[in-house]
Amino acid sequence: MTSLIACLSTGKGTWGPVVKLMNSQEWDNIFLITNNFSQEKFTTEKKVTFVLINSNDSVKVMRDFIINALSNKILDTEVALNLTSGSGNEHLATLSAIIKLGLGIRLVIASDSGVEEI
Repeated sequence: MTSLIACLSTGKGTWGPVVKLMNSQEWDNIFLITNNFSQEKFTTEKKVTFVLINSNDSVKVMRDFIINALSNKILDTEVALNLTSGSGNEHLATLSAIIKLGLGIRLVIASDSGVEEI
């Protein structure tokens, strides 16, 4: 198993694919890069760690916050990453943080047959 990192923003209709992916397999950890609104409104029975960012911050500030939130929490050498939800700046900050943490990335989506690497 591996850890899943997914952006979870306020875009209409973007939570469904993230939920489907979360439920497609067992994950070591699930980290949702999100904002206060999404944390308050999003519900799941899965154990998740919310990494709250302010999307009005600069990409560097968001990146550094994500690095601090994920440091020493991922023991594997790679993560599964989903960017279905979120903005370009959130995606850039998340990608940069993962790379700076020295982790490999598998881009994943949920498909009818489970988790699919793209």
